[in-house]
Amino acid sequence: MIVPYRLSSERLSSNMADPLDSALDLLRRLNPKDVKKNVDYLCQLAPSLTEELLESVDIPLAVKRCTKTGRDFLCCDYNRDGDSWRSPWSNEFEPPLDDGDGVVPSDRIRKMEVKANEAFDVYRELYFEGGISSVYLWDMDDGFAGCVLLKKSVSPSPKSSGSWDSIHVFDAQDRARTAHYKLTSTVILSLGTDADNLGTMDLSGNMVRQVEQDMAVEDDGSHVANIGKMIEDMELKMRNLLQEVYFGKAKDVVGDLRSIPPLSETNRDKATHREMISSMAR
Repeated sequence: MIVPYRLSSERLSSNMADPLDSALDLLRRLNPKDVKKNVDYLCQLAPSLTEELLESVDIPLAVKRCTKTGRDFLCCDYNRDGDSWRSPWSNEFEPPLDDGDGVVPSDRIRKMEVKANEAFDVYRELYFEGGISSVYLWDMDDGFAGCVLLKKSVSPSPKSSGSWDSIHVFDAQDRARTAHYKLTSTVILSLGTDADNLGTMDLSGNMVRQVEQDMAVEDDGSHVANIGKMIEDMELKMRNLLQEVYFGKAKDVVGDLRSIPPLSETNRDKATHREMISSMAR
């Protein structure tokens, strides 16, 4: 278990060359389960770093309700304007901005955004059997960019919980009959239990992967299909890595620390195994 040490302004100012690097270095040494709380502390200690921290650090996605459609949507830095967030369902900010204005995509990009939200709503139901999804797109000079957000939280019992947050940020550069896509995917996973027979366990962390690919494009609908395929493949690879590498390693460590059979029986099996290997070698 990672034991977090006290946050202080002296620690942030210890590296005067780059306070942002100091803050990020501090976050890497704290429990990833508390990353949102720790980012809030850092923003209070160093308000000048707020924007850079929110852009650099991925935190579990927050959920808000669209008052116009009654549907939930996910909040991130890409649909934020001050203390308001744009709903992908109504294209309006919640709560409304004081000046009544905000950055919204062009008509062409908005139509693609609507199609992408419909497509990933089906994807979410098929793969996660619940949860919330949101897609946000915005204009760029040579194409467009966007992010796909997926969140699923479960609480099987009062003493156990788990959450999956995936953040896929991409940009698409239009070319002749093709488009160049660059995708950066982040998965934030948190699992915890406090059962009487098992004790307290906390398994939390995040994973980041990147990929670039050129794909054929016929119309705007092709962009939605291409991005969907890339994200589907990326999530499949990341789920396999989490299951086989990270969970497998944790299982091996726990298996070495705790043995269900008696220690004498385990040692006898190991000795028999070594004897068989030696006999085969001879």
